[in-house]
Amino acid sequence: MIQKELHTFFSSPIGYLVIALFVILNGLFLFVFETNFNILNAGFADLNSFFYLTPWLFIFLIPAITMRSFSDEIYTGTIEILKTKPISDLKITLGKYFGALLLICIALTPTLIYVFSVYKLGNPVGNIDFASTLGSYIGILFLASAFVAIGLFTSTFSKNQIVAFLTASFISFIIYYGFEFIANSVSSTNAYQIQNFGMYAHFQNLSRGLIDTRDIVYFVSITVFFLELTHLRLKRI
Repeated sequence: MIQKELHTFFSSPIGYLVIALFVILNGLFLFVFETNFNILNAGFADLNSFFYLTPWLFIFLIPAITMRSFSDEIYTGTIEILKTKPISDLKITLGKYFGALLLICIALTPTLIYVFSVYKLGNPVGNIDFASTLGSYIGILFLASAFVAIGLFTSTFSKNQIVAFLTASFISFIIYYGFEFIANSVSSTNAYQIQNFGMYAHFQNLSRGLIDTRDIVYFVSITVFFLELTHLRLKRI
């Protein structure tokens, strides 16, 4: 099932387009555009800009990957054929999930060149916080995992891929930054508790290089929750 999903991604322009957009946009912001994200103009070499930009790009790119996962199957009627095969609904859900997540991992692989670049740009050479970088990559993978699960869930609701895309982007944005926005608008006594409901605070914790089981449990819980919703939804289709 995973191989089928990867074949679907790369037999159309979607897989190549998503990877190219992700790498090119990050490259432009980090090394070309004259913005605060430009590493060359920052005066110090680190990957904070990359790990700030990537979640925001994922809010749009991951729904673009997952929007057709079930929407296209429902629209073409192949969902009925798929459900008649000797594959459980759970295996179908997990197959599509791991297929999309593997595509994200493939898209992240070229970004290791950014780590090498920062390693070389440091003064002295090699002056890079590897613990923070590793923690940030782990956080990115957990974040992508949750976004993929959300995207799969929204793709079960409509034959229209655009509706699935917009819904997934909206839910991902709310869970990623919505609680952070609310926390910044209320009294400081309640802010911490509100922040912990959102992905942003947990991602920031991992980005500091501190691998806390509470943050991992949070992301795993979000992922499992939306995968189970997808599974239950698939049973009713």
